[in-house]
Amino acid sequence: MIVASQTWELFLPGCSSLKEKRSVVRSMRDRLRSKFNVSVAETGLQDSHGRAELSISLVTTDRRQAESILDKTDQFVEGLGTAVIVRVDRAFL
Repeated sequence: MIVASQTWELFLPGCSSLKEKRSVVRSMRDRLRSKFNVSVAETGLQDSHGRAELSISLVTTDRRQAESILDKTDQFVEGLGTAVIVRVDRAFL
């Protein structure tokens, strides 16, 4: 069994209030859960208007499958156009 996690530090251009940020992060979180069946949480930078930290985790039987899903989530987040990925951290157990 493989447990994989990934954390993004995101820059959110155009978010000038925490309310706007929450809307962007909530939409991203819900879409990631729905499309990829992963656990998602905002794990840091909650008080920053223009930055967010979002983490996902998943469990699978194959490391290659886990890596593939994490790659697809990266592409998905980039493709949304609402955030710029500043940093990515991955971990496998």
